[in-house]
Amino acid sequence: MRYNNKLLICLCIFGVLAIAVPFWKCTNINKQDNNFFRKETAVNPFLDGDVISEKSKTQNVDESDKNDLEQDEEEDEDGADDNDYKVEKAKEDENGKNEALTYDKVDCHINNEYTIECRRDNEEVYIPFTFLRKYFEVYGSYSDEDDHFDWQHSYSKVYQPKEKYSPSGVFMFFEHYNVEVRERVKCISGLTGVPVSNQWSPKGYYYPIQIAQFGLSHYSKHLTEPKPKVQIYEDGSDYGNWKLPDKMSFIRSTFQNGEKVVEFKTSESFEEPGIVLNLGEEDNVILSFDIKFVKNGSVTLVLQTRNKNGPTLVTYICSNTMMMVSGKRIFYGIGAATSWRHLTRDIIVDFQKGASVKLARNKKRRKALLGKLVSLKLRGHGWIDNVTFSSSAHVAHFYDAADWLVSNQNQNGGWPIPVKRRLADGALELPPGWYSAMGQGQAMSLLVRAYLFSKDETYLKSALLATKLFEVKSSNNGVMTHFMDKHVWYEEYPTTPGLFVLNGFIYSLFGLYDLKMTAPKGSRYSSERLFNAGMESLKAMLLMFDTGSGSIYDLRHVTLGIAPNLARWDYHTTHINQLLTLASIDDSEIFPETAKRWTSYMKGKRADHN
Repeated sequence: MRYNNKLLICLCIFGVLAIAVPFWKCTNINKQDNNFFRKETAVNPFLDGDVISEKSKTQNVDESDKNDLEQDEEEDEDGADDNDYKVEKAKEDENGKNEALTYDKVDCHINNEYTIECRRDNEEVYIPFTFLRKYFEVYGSYSDEDDHFDWQHSYSKVYQPKEKYSPSGVFMFFEHYNVEVRERVKCISGLTGVPVSNQWSPKGYYYPIQIAQFGLSHYSKHLTEPKPKVQIYEDGSDYGNWKLPDKMSFIRSTFQNGEKVVEFKTSESFEEPGIVLNLGEEDNVILSFDIKFVKNGSVTLVLQTRNKNGPTLVTYICSNTMMMVSGKRIFYGIGAATSWRHLTRDIIVDFQKGASVKLARNKKRRKALLGKLVSLKLRGHGWIDNVTFSSSAHVAHFYDAADWLVSNQNQNGGWPIPVKRRLADGALELPPGWYSAMGQGQAMSLLVRAYLFSKDETYLKSALLATKLFEVKSSNNGVMTHFMDKHVWYEEYPTTPGLFVLNGFIYSLFGLYDLKMTAPKGSRYSSERLFNAGMESLKAMLLMFDTGSGSIYDLRHVTLGIAPNLARWDYHTTHINQLLTLASIDDSEIFPETAKRWTSYMKGKRADHN
C-alpha cells in the first residue's frame, strides 16, 4: 500500500501531539498543584505563604520559640492566565485503572470580610491549610518519608508525673528544661556561674526566677541522667604536658593550703602565646578548674569550629566585665580571682552566647557549631588545680544557683528584681525592686533541695526567711493579695489591681509545700499555713481559668475590665503539668478532672454548648 508524502507528514504530527500534549498537561498540573493553596489576596490576614514546619510542634516550655519558617510564593513562569481552569489529578477507580479527578477553582468568602481561593470537588470544598493554620491556630507538617500530613491542635507536650512529688526529688518536669540556651539568657556569668537575663533589659541583670529554674533543671537532670564522663587533665601532680613559651616562664608543683597544686608564671599579654596544654577534646565540653592569681591573669580555651573559619578563643579574665567580644575572642570576667575560685563552664554555651553577640552585630543568622577543644592557655602568675573536662556538671550548676540565692537575699527575705516591668499593654507597671511570688517559691524549692542534698542548714534558713514576703500585701511591695477581698493569692506580678497569674501562683505553692514538708516542726507553721490558704483559694478559683477550649493565663479581664489573656499552648500545658503534680499530693478531684479536660482541649475538643 502506498502513501503520499502529505499524508505521512500529517500522521507524524498527529503522533507527536498525542504524546506531547498529555505530557505538557501533566507538567502544568504539577506546577499548578505545587501552588495549589499559595494564592494570597491583599485583604486576607490569614494567608501568608508560611511553610508548615515540624519545628512548630516542638516543646519548650519555657520557653516560647515557636517561630515558623517562611517561604515566598512561587510565581507562574509561563505567564498563562489562570483565572479559569480546572486541576486534574490521577485517581484509581475500583478496577485499578486511572481516571481523572477534577478540582474546580472556587472563591471562599470568609465572614463576608475577604475572599480566598479554594478548590471544589463536587460538593466538597478544600480550604488552604495555610489559612486554617492561622485562622484556627492549628499546626501541621507534611512527611515525605511515608507520604502523610500530620495535623496537631497544639505544639506543646504534657508530662505525666512518674512518681509522687517530693521535695527531694525531680522538680516537676524540669529535667527537660535547658535554661542557659534560651534566647533571653544573655550569658552565664563568670562571676557567679548563674544566668544573666536580657528579657526586659539588653544590658543584662540577675533574674531570680531564671536562676532558680537554672538550678532546679540541673538538679533534676542530675537525678535522671547517667553519671557524667570525666577526664582529668591536671590535678597538681603531673605538669609535664604543659608547654612553656620561653625560658622566662615556668610551671611547677607546689603546695597551697596543704594541697598539691600547679604554680605558673608567664607574660599576661595576649600578644604572647602563654603556657599551653594541648587537648584535642571533642566529647567532654564542660570545663572546671580551681584558679588563683597573684594579681592579674587569664585562662584561654582555643576552639576549632566546624565552620572552618579558624579557631575561636574563649578567655576568662580577671575583670568584672560580664561578656565582651572582640573579633574571634570572647571574654568572660571572673572577678579579681586573687583568692581561690572554682569555675565550671559549659564551653558550648559560652561560645554560642559570645558568637551570638558577634553575629548579631554583623546582622547574620547562622548557627555556631563547635568542632573540638584544641588547647588551654594560661597567662599571668598564679596557681591552678583540678583541670577537668566532663560530659556534664549538673551538681556544680545546681550549687552555683543555690549559693547565689543565699548571697543575694535581702533582709525582707526576698530577691528584688532590678528592672521595670510593664504589663497589660502598659496599663500596669512595676518599678525596679519588685518581688515575685513565683520567684520566691521556686527559690524555696531550690534551697530546700540544696539543704536536703548537702545537709547545710544555711540553705534551709534562707528558704524559711523567704516566706516573709507572703505575709506582705502587694500594695506594700509584698506578693500577697486577695481576690474579691476573699481568696488569698500570691502574685507572680504584684500589681494593683492584681493580675492573678495562674502558673506563677501554683509555683509559689510548690515552694511552700517543699518547705512545710522539710522544715522542723517548730519552723514549719508559717509555710504550712500559707500553703493551706493558697490551696483553698486555688480549688475555689481554678475553674475561672477554664475557657471551654483552653485555659486563661491570668484574670486581667476581671480586674481590669479588658479582653481575656488566653494562655498559649506551652503555658496551657504548664497548667496541666502543675495540676497533675498537685494531684499526686492532694486528694481533691478537681485537679485530675480539670487536667483531663484541659488535655482534651489540646486535641481540639471543646466544652458542650447550650
